[in-house]
Amino acid sequence: MKHLWAGRWPCRLLRGRDWWARAGAVRFFTPPPALREPFKAPARRLRESARRRVAALTGRSPPSCCVAMDIGADEFEQSLPLLQELVLGADFVGLDIEFTGLRSNLSGPQQISLFDLPSEWYLKTRQSVQQFTICQIGLSVFSSIEGESNKYVAHSCNFFLFPTTFGVLDSEFSFQASSVQFLNQYGFDYNKFLKNGIPYMNEEQEKKIKHNILTGNWKVRSSLDKDQIKVVIDEVTRWLDLAEEGDWMTLPGIAGFQAFEVQLVLRKALPDIWTVLRDQGPLVGHNMMMDLLHLHEKFFRPLPESYDEFKLNIHNLFPVLIDTKNVTKDIWKELNFPRVSNLSEVYEVLSSDLNPTKNSGPVIIHASRCEKYVETKYPHEAAYDAFLCGSVLLKVAHLLLWKVHSAVPIPEPSFPLYLDVLVPYVNQVNLIRAGVPKINFAGPDSPGIRPPILILTVRKWPGVSEQQVYCEFQNLCKFDVRRLTRSQFLLMTNKFKDTRSILKEYKGHPTLQISLYRYWRHSPNINCLLQVCGVITSWAFIAFLLGGAGP
Repeated sequence: MKHLWAGRWPCRLLRGRDWWARAGAVRFFTPPPALREPFKAPARRLRESARRRVAALTGRSPPSCCVAMDIGADEFEQSLPLLQELVLGADFVGLDIEFTGLRSNLSGPQQISLFDLPSEWYLKTRQSVQQFTICQIGLSVFSSIEGESNKYVAHSCNFFLFPTTFGVLDSEFSFQASSVQFLNQYGFDYNKFLKNGIPYMNEEQEKKIKHNILTGNWKVRSSLDKDQIKVVIDEVTRWLDLAEEGDWMTLPGIAGFQAFEVQLVLRKALPDIWTVLRDQGPLVGHNMMMDLLHLHEKFFRPLPESYDEFKLNIHNLFPVLIDTKNVTKDIWKELNFPRVSNLSEVYEVLSSDLNPTKNSGPVIIHASRCEKYVETKYPHEAAYDAFLCGSVLLKVAHLLLWKVHSAVPIPEPSFPLYLDVLVPYVNQVNLIRAGVPKINFAGPDSPGIRPPILILTVRKWPGVSEQQVYCEFQNLCKFDVRRLTRSQFLLMTNKFKDTRSILKEYKGHPTLQISLYRYWRHSPNINCLLQVCGVITSWAFIAFLLGGAGP
C-alpha cells in the first residue's frame, strides 16, 4: 500500500484502485467487476487481462502510449492509470530507491555491528530511516512478451518525491553531505526533487488529516456545507448504479481543498467504489533492506519499535520479495566468478562470456521512452538500477535453471520455471553488518554460517580502548570490536580468511594474545557463576567437616 499525491491534490495509490483529484474537478473510475470482487476472480485471470491491455507496449507501440521515464508531481496524474495496468500485468517489478542520507553518524554502541542481533540492528537503523527521506524511487516493470519465447520487456521510470506540506503536516528531514556528493557525482537532478517532487504521506498522517477534516477540527476549511456534500453523494450514487466498466465521472466546480474534502467524505460514504487487489508479483531489489525500511516509514506507517511487527508488516505488504544480492552471493562462489562490489559489476559479469548461459538466456528489451538505457549506463539513477535488478534476476535464474538441469536438456524457460528455482531465496533479504547474514520475512531468522569470534587479551597496555584495538588491526583486516572485560576484547569479522590471517600473524605476540572465543571458558558471567559455585561448595565442604567433627 502506498500513498502518493497527483500534482497538487492528494491521491492514494492502491493496487486495483483509481482515485484522485484534478484541479477544477473530481474524477471517479468504475473498476471492472473482477476488481470490485477480488475474491471471486482468480488473480491470474486479472493479470492476464491486464497483460492483454498492455500487450501493445512491447517497444513497438507509439510513444504516447508509454509512461514517461521521469515522473514528478506534474506528470503523476497522467501516468498513474497506465502504471497501474503495467504493474497488474507484470511478472515482477524491480525496485531501487535513492535517499538524502544513509546512516546517522552515531558512535559507540549505537553503530551497527557484526555483534548485533537482527532486532538490535533494526532499532539502530530505524533512527537513520526516521532522520532521512526518499528523493527518488525507480521502478522497472518486467513483463514476458506473449507469443515470444523467454523474451521480456522492461518499462522503467523514475519518481521524484518530496514530503507533504499540507496544513499542520510539515516534515523535517536531514541531508548527509556524503550522500549529496555521491548523487551529484552521478548527475542527480535535485531541482526535480525539490521543485516537482510528488508529495506523499503514510497512513498515520492520512488518518490525522481525515480525522481533523471530518470532525471540523482543521484550520483550513472548505466552503462546502452539508447540503452540498449530500448533493455530491447523491449524484455519485446515481451514477454508480448505471456505470459500466471503464466509465468516468467528472464533478465540475469542485477545486482546491474542496476536492480533497469531497474525496475523503465519499470514501467514507461509498467504500465500495474502490477496492484493493491483494495479489501481486515479486518485488525485486538489490541489498534492499534499507528500501523496505523507508517504504514502511514513508508510505505505510511509522516504523514500530518491535522488530517482529516490522517483519510481519512488510510480509503482508509485499508477500514475495527477492533480493538479488542474496541470490548472487551463493552462485558467485560456486561458479568462481570474479569478485564484484556493486550491482553494475554483477550485471556486467552475467552479461559477459564468463556466464555459460549468456547465449541461451532471456532476451530483455526496453519499452519505448526507456531506450536511453540501451546504449548508455546511468548508475545510481533509480530506474536504471531497478532495471539492472530485474535483469540480474532473470539472468541468474536462468543460470540456476541450467545448473538444475545440467544432466538433462533444459526445458523451455519461462518465468514460473524461474520462480521454482528461486524458491530458496524468496523473502530472504541480505543484511549488511549484523550478527546474521540475512533476514527471513516469512519466518524465523536463521543464524547462517559466520567465522568464529576471537578473544583478544591485552597485556602491558593500560587503559586501552575499543578504538585503539580497531586501529591496531585495520591495516591487516577489519574487525568489529567489543569490550568483554577491562583487558579483554571480542573480535568479529565476516570473512574466514581474516580470522585465519590474524591468528597466524599474532601467534606468540608478547602483548596481544588472540585465540578462539569459548563461551563456557571466557564469558564473565560463567566465570562469576563458577566462582560463586566454588565458594559455596567450599563453605559447604567446611561445614560438613566441622559438623562431622562434633560430638
